[in-house]
Amino acid sequence: MSSTVCALAAIALWATLASLGTALAHVPPFLLTGAALIVGSLPSWPLALRDRAAWRVPPRTLMLGIYGLFGFHFLLFIALRHAPPVEANLVNYLWPLGMVVMAPLFLPGMALRPVHLAAALLGFAGAAVAILGARGSAGAAAAGTGYWGFVPALGSAFVWSSYSLWTRRVAPFPTAAIGLFGLVSGALSLLCHALLEPAVALSARDWGLVTLCGLGPLGAAFFLWDRALKGGDARQIGILSYLTPLASTALLLLVMGRPPSWSMAVAAAMIITAAVMGTRAR
Repeated sequence: MSSTVCALAAIALWATLASLGTALAHVPPFLLTGAALIVGSLPSWPLALRDRAAWRVPPRTLMLGIYGLFGFHFLLFIALRHAPPVEANLVNYLWPLGMVVMAPLFLPGMALRPVHLAAALLGFAGAAVAILGARGSAGAAAAGTGYWGFVPALGSAFVWSSYSLWTRRVAPFPTAAIGLFGLVSGALSLLCHALLEPAVALSARDWGLVTLCGLGPLGAAFFLWDRALKGGDARQIGILSYLTPLASTALLLLVMGRPPSWSMAVAAAMIITAAVMGTRAR
């Protein structure tokens, strides 16, 4: 499977997260993330039991995995609690732009050409049109308690873009080790749930949706993303990632029975143009 196909598969899975999250909106976010990450790690357990080397990574690599999976979700949830959620989510989607711009800093020998920067900025503009346009068509979103939450939103964007690039700087590790990252990060998320959130009882339907979330956007997507990053061009993958907010918003509108607006068409044209520009650039 090519790097581009792996990246697109991960993006397709991440696009389902908003719809699943809407169905599980009553579940505290750290509980949802912790349970889903642990479920997502399950497929790699047999590999680790059969071959201990599958999860044998240096402490530095394990800390990088926790930094990426746990750090990203922790900062994003803090941001969504303390800033208007739609705008905070848009700031979080600076991470693909961060991947493109920071690639030469993290990966020696990789240059940032003007076409990459132009494509990344066009992709972010398209994401802004998709997210803000959907917010406008659905009515104003509930405001957060303040705007300082944009700081952790920006932090979450930096964490995911830097994690994605740093995985190319550490010693090579098996993709199965992503399961270890998810298991430890899930345990930390559950600890945050115990400390910061009220206890709740989940129904059988809730557990079914949590399992889908874990096997898909918070499970298989991370394994596919790792495969994509190990074999692909980080600049091109970063630009392709702007398909995530577009697909996520479109799917959410479909699930909610709301027709797509003109803004979705404009956003699609902008993001697809950016993706073509980025993937053709060398």
